[in-house]
Amino acid sequence: MAFPDHRTAVHDDIGLDRERLKDLRSRLQHAIDKGPLPSIQIALARNGKLALFETFGAADNSTRYNIFSCTKPVVASAIWRLMGEGLIAIDRPVADYIKAFSANGKQAVTVEQVLCHTAGLPRAPMAAPDWWTHEARLERMRQWRLNWAPGTRMEYHPLSAHWVLAALIECVTGRDYREYIQSGIIEPLGLNRLRLGVLLAEQGDIATLRQVGEPPAAQELKQLFGADIEWPNTVDDSLLQFNEPQVRALGIPGGGAVSTAADMALFYQGLLRNPGELWSPPILADAIGRVRVDFHDPITGAPANRGLGVVIAGSGKYLPYRGMGANVSSQAFGHQGVGGQVAWADPVSGISFCLLTNGLDANPLRSAQLCAASSNRAGACWAKQQ
Repeated sequence: MAFPDHRTAVHDDIGLDRERLKDLRSRLQHAIDKGPLPSIQIALARNGKLALFETFGAADNSTRYNIFSCTKPVVASAIWRLMGEGLIAIDRPVADYIKAFSANGKQAVTVEQVLCHTAGLPRAPMAAPDWWTHEARLERMRQWRLNWAPGTRMEYHPLSAHWVLAALIECVTGRDYREYIQSGIIEPLGLNRLRLGVLLAEQGDIATLRQVGEPPAAQELKQLFGADIEWPNTVDDSLLQFNEPQVRALGIPGGGAVSTAADMALFYQGLLRNPGELWSPPILADAIGRVRVDFHDPITGAPANRGLGVVIAGSGKYLPYRGMGANVSSQAFGHQGVGGQVAWADPVSGISFCLLTNGLDANPLRSAQLCAASSNRAGACWAKQQ
């Protein structure tokens, strides 16, 4: 499948409702006009082609964004490819591939548990100076200890799990994880703006992250939750480290990729269409189509609905918690990122959608509402044939 040049090629012949596309655009323009986000970029695709690619606010379509945890399925997709090549088996312990990982009682943690956030290492530390080299990263992993027994619960691993996945890629291929993802996933899909690890000389088009807004008011929280609660700070100064040139160049595998919304929408088209069987079809279908973990997520209280590196929409009252809106099928899959960012695809409609922003809103309720409202409108754009 040859993808179009995302910088210019936007198609209106791929079975989408034009009025609903206008409604989606209007909602994003309203968000910029109302504030506090400095810019928003969206893209919607179907049948391997873009139907919408637009930037609102203080940026344009040449701007790339840090995509935070929308990075995670990109890294997971490299693991799926290695599974298809017989180099990784997800039911095997990580320690079978990374000998140092077995220390401190981690010898039973499986690759599947790492991909599904049930590994028991949600807050295992990895930071400078350890993260700069493969050897130092392995030594840090050797020191990690479990917070709970692997496989007994699900708790989101913001960064630690994907450092393990990066080390797996390096240990089984003998190649830098960023280079393998670039040559094995990004380049075959023709995605020339998506990068994990951006050279210093190539960072001039990346939007600067900005902290904006105020935390939710006590009355707003009481109206929503029915009780007086204190909301934790979910947007802190540590997120601003992703503005640092050296951190952008590092390519933190749990959240450090940069992209346009167009490239992310087309990445998900790649997952829907599997051009040239880039992934083994049975492995890809299982990874994005089967819920492996339905433990309740302690953050949302909803069943986690984790596939093999992605979140699967499912159905019922918990659907809105998964970021893909209420107008997708139960088979939709994707991932959110901090600040209300999201990327997903729906195998039934064939639509993929991405929303990115450089605004780190201190009010997570507002960013969640924008994510849901945008995904609702995107999912409704399919002009379903009767």
